Amino acid sequence: METQAEAVAFLSDPASHGGAAVQRIDTHISAVFLAGDRAFKLKKAVWLPFLDFTALAARKAACDAEFEINRRAAPDLYLGVRPLTRRPDGRVGLDGDGEVIDWVVEMNRFDQDGLFDRLARRGELDRALANRLTEAVFAFHSAAPRRPDKGGTAGLAWTVDTNRASMLPHVPAILAAGAVDRLTEASRAAVARLGPLLEARREAGLVRHCHGDLHLGNICLYLGRPVLFDAIEFSEDIACIDVFYDLAFLLMDLDRRGNRRAASWVMNHYLDLSGDFDGVAALPLFLSVRAAIRAHVSAAMAVHAGAGAAERLAADAVEYLDAAQAYLEPPPPRLLAVGGLSGSGKSRMGRELAPFLGVPGAAVVRSDSLRKHLMGVSIHDRLGPDGYAVEVTERTYRALYDTCARLLAAGHSVVADAVFARPEQRAAIEAVARRAGVRFDGLWLEAPPDLAARRIVERKANVSDATPEVLERQRSYDLGDIAWTRVDSSPPKDVTLAAGRAALGLAPTPSPAGG
Repeated sequence: METQAEAVAFLSDPASHGGAAVQRIDTHISAVFLAGDRAFKLKKAVWLPFLDFTALAARKAACDAEFEINRRAAPDLYLGVRPLTRRPDGRVGLDGDGEVIDWVVEMNRFDQDGLFDRLARRGELDRALANRLTEAVFAFHSAAPRRPDKGGTAGLAWTVDTNRASMLPHVPAILAAGAVDRLTEASRAAVARLGPLLEARREAGLVRHCHGDLHLGNICLYLGRPVLFDAIEFSEDIACIDVFYDLAFLLMDLDRRGNRRAASWVMNHYLDLSGDFDGVAALPLFLSVRAAIRAHVSAAMAVHAGAGAAERLAADAVEYLDAAQAYLEPPPPRLLAVGGLSGSGKSRMGRELAPFLGVPGAAVVRSDSLRKHLMGVSIHDRLGPDGYAVEVTERTYRALYDTCARLLAAGHSVVADAVFARPEQRAAIEAVARRAGVRFDGLWLEAPPDLAARRIVERKANVSDATPEVLERQRSYDLGDIAWTRVDSSPPKDVTLAAGRAALGLAPTPSPAGG
């Protein structure tokens, strides 16, 4: 960064910020200077296979693009683009009429402890916060401009090739040539196999101008809500992508940090909100490509880091490369159906077992969510009696069977979450597994009526419209013979979940891909 020495010296000097202490944070393409209540982001004058910031004009354009793009998701954080100028007396300052030597993006500073990577590390990313984060991502994707000219097969193929080009400078010093070659070959084969799906999604408007770099370090709690920041500004090829590929960076990051449970929460809440189950079929490729990106970024950062940090980053790069290969080799699919009357805890059981059954979790197909998508309302809207007419219920169960069948055919495990009160409904979901040739398990959850009614009353922000009155009607049903494994859900949650795991022969905790 010799050509930027004056800019770096100015931004590093407390005198430039009214005497406030300065903290510097580096990425491989930017340096961020934190001082007082402000942050100033300087683009490094670097060239990489996917960007060229060596010219001042390119850095200015990138600053302008960053400001405009990030105002979509974080308008309270991004304040503007400001020039660093050389004044007549030779000193460098912000703004002014002198020669522009560089440009910075000015932001409001936020508490670094509110970064989601730190929240996750401290164990503070609970399900309620994970749901709020997912809703922020879904809202961002829903409002993002459609870009059918990008993405699809060509977009993923370009990314795979760019990843390879970005890894090669670090072979063999950090990354093994054979591992890079195996991953590239497997990734290209996956792109070819998934080509029709990727193209169909592009044509359907699911390629949009997304965030592009949606890992936990680019999400913070600001003014009490999850905020996405630092979106990709320098490449439309990286930012204009399938919405599920954008989400995959967050899922991969959570998984690699040992929090597959939260990754499964996020994925399945996104599925509840969007109904976009077809995106799951491409998830192994999407997760793999995201891990490959972290592999070459970590390797590049290791080259310029100090001794201790360099060793850690190099080890990270190797682990990410291993994970990228592992994501392309998911476990065989299976189908778990979880039934029971309202308030029995079936949805909680299905949600908590999902991380044990797939990567980053089995897709949870909920009749409550499907019903609302069929009725054209938000999952948070309550349906009237028309939404629970017999014909709507039949359509909902048909949609559930069809969705489960498609997911299994794509190679992804499924949790089917519904009451399944009628014997023919239980037989129908078992038949889905039989036709797919996969393992089937059925759990039937039971709780005392008073406990179930209390759970229903205490629910918050729940997709289900069930009331204690609905439960009373359900108790009059003729359930027929129930051959599924019965689970008493009246004990504490951890005891009930342990019983569910034991019934399925599952390990105490899921492990991340490549771990």
